[in-house]
Amino acid sequence: MKFRHWFFAALLLGGAVQADPVDFSLPDLEGKARTLSEFRGKWVVVNYWATWCPPCLEEIPDLVAFHDRHRDKDAVVLGINFEDIPQDQLRAFVDEYFISYPVLRNGDMAPPSERLDVGGLPTTYIISPEGVPVARQVGTVTAEALEKFIEK
Repeated sequence: MKFRHWFFAALLLGGAVQADPVDFSLPDLEGKARTLSEFRGKWVVVNYWATWCPPCLEEIPDLVAFHDRHRDKDAVVLGINFEDIPQDQLRAFVDEYFISYPVLRNGDMAPPSERLDVGGLPTTYIISPEGVPVARQVGTVTAEALEKFIEK
């Protein structure tokens, strides 16, 4: 069964209750610590993925397209690699798949925040411009679904 047509509407977190912002810090491919809070003011699509995960590979082009359309305006994608592989191997993979969004390393495979649980790969969260998780999906996402969610 393909999950490409799932929409986040059914997966809203917290409903009308305003939750506290979430933050974490993970190294990027250059070893520089990146935080979720550095993107406040924009929607952030946090995507947990791995190089061995076929559904993860299927959604990469959509995530790249969404990121490229929005990064200078109102939204960004953060890819969190959820496996323990050598940094040079991960960098080569990112180059091969033309991933333009920041990729962060999470080699210990524990969610960097207890509020961003990973139930399977891929898992995607949408974080509001205020830093609050507002939606979660386990399974592939599309650029179209992301666009529709953020438009609301």
